[in-house]
Amino acid sequence: MKFKTNIFILLFASILFFSGCSKDIEEYNKPAAYWYSKMISSVADQDLERADNYYSSLQGEHIGSPLLPEATMMLAIAHMHFEEYLLSEHFANEYIKRYADANEREFLDFLKIKAKYMALPNPRRDQVLIQEAIKEGEIFKATYPSSMYYAIVDTMLTNLRMAEAALNEAIASLYDRIDKPRSAEYYRNIKPQPWIHWDEIDRANTVWYKAWFEGDGTASWYGFLLPDTRSVVSRNSVTEDEVDDEEILQNSKDVQQNFNDAMKNMNQMGSKI
Repeated sequence: MKFKTNIFILLFASILFFSGCSKDIEEYNKPAAYWYSKMISSVADQDLERADNYYSSLQGEHIGSPLLPEATMMLAIAHMHFEEYLLSEHFANEYIKRYADANEREFLDFLKIKAKYMALPNPRRDQVLIQEAIKEGEIFKATYPSSMYYAIVDTMLTNLRMAEAALNEAIASLYDRIDKPRSAEYYRNIKPQPWIHWDEIDRANTVWYKAWFEGDGTASWYGFLLPDTRSVVSRNSVTEDEVDDEEILQNSKDVQQNFNDAMKNMNQMGSKI
């Protein structure tokens, strides 16, 4: 009797185990409506990772399906709603390349700018993203001067300009700390919008528990531990008295361009992943 009971328990456990595994069995060769309905259900359940997988199946098996444009737009908006801004921009780009007409392109261009703007929780870490968002915002204003989104984009651009100014000030402060006054002056003179009162711009407030580790862009709590010597910067560093102004400016531009290229490559690699 005991042996039969054990067999029954083992069979019951096996059924439960394999029934659970059956949910993860790979599905393929389904009609477009099947993948579309599964994607909608996943979005409704706030499982966007699974929704992206169903979208990939829909796209892979039914590249010409009339459901694909609506699915692409749905995921662009869903990722924006759930604060996955780079994925939102990815699906917006997909829609623009394949399906967008003139009216839809205006909305999607706005969505892309908003995605970049919302993806900037800490401007001091995303110099390239700020510059790309400003560039796309200026293109949007020139392309759609009568757009219903014009005022929103203009507001975002103003905030982005101030973020860029705060970032340049942080870089200038760094050059001040390492005794590079002319390099600091170069970054403080980058003020392309004369209508902004730059002296009235305040630094963004950093949450206290982050400020302990990140600082405010001007100094760090552990600064007193660092010796005030040239070896902290570089053993081979030269003073600005040994080079002329043009060389300093050119070196600063080269460093900034190399940094921008590196960050752009990292963003592209991240979007591909």
